[in-house]
Amino acid sequence: MHSPLSPQLLQRMDAYWRAANYLSAGQIYLRDNPLLEQPLRHEHIKPRLLGHWGTAPGLNMLYVHLNRLIRQHDLNMIFVTGPGHGGPALVAQTYLEGSYTERYPAIERNREGLARLFRQFSWPHGVPSHVSPETPGSIHEGGELGYSLAHAYGAAFDNPDLIVACVVGDGEAETGALATSWHSNKFLNPVRDGAVLPILHLNGYKIANPTILSRLDHTELVALLHGYGYEPWFVEGSEPSAIHQQLARALNEMLERIQAEQRTARAKGIAHRPRWPMLVLRTPKGWTGPGVVDGEQVEGTWRAHQVPLAHFDNAAHVAQLEAWLKSYRPEELFDADGKLQDTLAALAPTGNRRMGANPHANGGELLTPLDMPAFRDHAIAVPRPGAVEAESTRVLGGFLRDVMRLNLAPANFRLFGPDETASNRLDAVYDISGKMWLDRIEASDNHLSADGRVMEVLSEHLCEGWLEGYLLSGRHGFFSCYEAFIHIVDSMFNQHAKWLRTSQRVPWRVPVASLNYLLTSHVWRQDHNGLSHQDPGFLDVVANKRAEVVRIYLPPDANCLLSVANHCLRSRGYINLIVAGKQPAWQWLDMDAATRHCEAGAGIWDWASNDDGDPDVVMACAGDVPTQECLAAVSLLRDYLPTLRIRVVNVVDLMVLEPRSQHPHGLSDRDFERIFTQDVPVIFAFHGYPSLIHKMIYRRSRPERFHVHGYQEEGTTTTPFDMAVLNHLDRYQLSLDAIRHAERFADHVEEATQRYEAIMEKHRLYIGEHGEDLPEVRHWQWRVPAPAASSA
Repeated sequence: MHSPLSPQLLQRMDAYWRAANYLSAGQIYLRDNPLLEQPLRHEHIKPRLLGHWGTAPGLNMLYVHLNRLIRQHDLNMIFVTGPGHGGPALVAQTYLEGSYTERYPAIERNREGLARLFRQFSWPHGVPSHVSPETPGSIHEGGELGYSLAHAYGAAFDNPDLIVACVVGDGEAETGALATSWHSNKFLNPVRDGAVLPILHLNGYKIANPTILSRLDHTELVALLHGYGYEPWFVEGSEPSAIHQQLARALNEMLERIQAEQRTARAKGIAHRPRWPMLVLRTPKGWTGPGVVDGEQVEGTWRAHQVPLAHFDNAAHVAQLEAWLKSYRPEELFDADGKLQDTLAALAPTGNRRMGANPHANGGELLTPLDMPAFRDHAIAVPRPGAVEAESTRVLGGFLRDVMRLNLAPANFRLFGPDETASNRLDAVYDISGKMWLDRIEASDNHLSADGRVMEVLSEHLCEGWLEGYLLSGRHGFFSCYEAFIHIVDSMFNQHAKWLRTSQRVPWRVPVASLNYLLTSHVWRQDHNGLSHQDPGFLDVVANKRAEVVRIYLPPDANCLLSVANHCLRSRGYINLIVAGKQPAWQWLDMDAATRHCEAGAGIWDWASNDDGDPDVVMACAGDVPTQECLAAVSLLRDYLPTLRIRVVNVVDLMVLEPRSQHPHGLSDRDFERIFTQDVPVIFAFHGYPSLIHKMIYRRSRPERFHVHGYQEEGTTTTPFDMAVLNHLDRYQLSLDAIRHAERFADHVEEATQRYEAIMEKHRLYIGEHGEDLPEVRHWQWRVPAPAASSA
């Protein structure tokens, strides 16, 4: 069979691979003597060995061969590294191609730069052992496994000229998120999208155990991958020259298949779902490293996962490390100044074709602002507070429809969600774009389209991963989800937040569009689905992250939701969390008032207050249902105690509650006290867990005066109002609490308590008999109370 690599090219590529392996091992082990120009001594070796060697040789082999493919065909390609701690390989490769030095000029391409490169790796305040934002060419944080393939497909959407080479480690392949991600090929349109080249790297072991896929027999593995919809090419072995030729041949054939599928689809303008090619590369774990250490097999076993040699008080280990590093023959690879030989450096692509310099892996360089519609055009007319009802997210759906309409060419925006777009009342977007679907469509199906820009799949992991890849490669998106089930991606959110925070400290990283969540079908209106669907705890997960990257919004009505969404879609470099209900609800603010309120983040609602600047109690609220219950409590209090002076405060930007020293949106102490006073009791109706508010305000004046009502992990299948009752967020409990803490009205507490107990008994009996809430609850509407006759 014809060999795709000439003897000369094979020799040079193998030398380049040896150089990358040498640099990978050198980063793990060496703090000095980078070219081994002196006999290796104990003081040349790092005291703490923290890297991971096992996956590096395979990654280096792949990178070298993809470089050849890029140069030969002038490809636009990025490299996504799934094996978690493959950092030394990617740092080595970007250093060899020159993109690393361009980003970090102090890491020169000479002996001194090489010494700095080695020393910084896994060194205090250096670079981590996994692929991270500091690594040129990366869009994927390697610290947690499972997300590489979803990120790769997200980057390929709407990037027709891009090929994303994605290495999936065989340990990573055991994660639930990755197992689902194989199905991303059903959503890749060959007419308008780029291509993903999945590469399953079977090196046999994870940290201490064999991997499942590596132990499947060949027939079963082929059947599995074929069942996922791929055509696998296999490259297997341990002899480098044979692997080089096999790999070159396989990559040539796979590229030809990819380009042929794209040409056919684009010539006809008809989308179909090809059986895309993928590569299965089987090589030994820790390939080319120490074979046996202290009588135990290392290469090809789990022992090669991290550091094959670790005890350098043992002179034999020092000698074995020196022999290992010298086996790469560094004197042949680098010139007298420590620079990679020119004949080898010429193998790398140049300019933006280098995978470490491709702008798609620094998506802010490519980001163009969304063409935004006028959000005010979607406003609900609110002649007075509480005069009209609307479904807030349905109003938002009309706005998102227009965002999508204005950003179809060039394609720059997608909506993501797990089978809930219509359920969440955002289905107006279907007027512009259907749901992405490439397989057969039956007569009963709705809104399916091969050109769809709405990405629905019943996997929160996959939606999150696609969106992250889409954003990190320079586009915009929006993710809607049931509130309780966004917890499925808690860890993915954590990793993205860490990526954004670190990226802010990497000067060459350009900010990308914010990740925008809409959580709806929320805890207070999941009465029909029961306890399993009731959890507002994602607020706490987000609030725990660094202030540089997180924002939380609780718009009380549709016009506030429009203002917040407009702001979030225009923002850069944040994670914006919006929580808003989808059920019909009373509307409080006209568009002008809503915009002012959202810009301030929190404010006194004078139209609901009667405190004349000197309140007995502050009734505060954050969230749509808490706002309604708060205002209903105020109306009750006006009836019970007309002379009680009440101030109503609504919070739409939750982060204003934190001190400004803790969050840039935080109110100054002066403004906080202007709104909440210095010493008046505050009855706070909150959407989430009460402890979150207490954590946010503990540095404010007299935080003990805040009495927060929120979700207390009480719930069942019940009526909407009973959910509030079970968690003491209802209007009757709020009004009782206000009377209990308003000092001037202490003599009314006993009467108020009896009244509360009576109405609760009435409530329980009524819902038990009728299956719905009391008429006075169902038909409640805000009214402007009559002014008190006199002040007490």
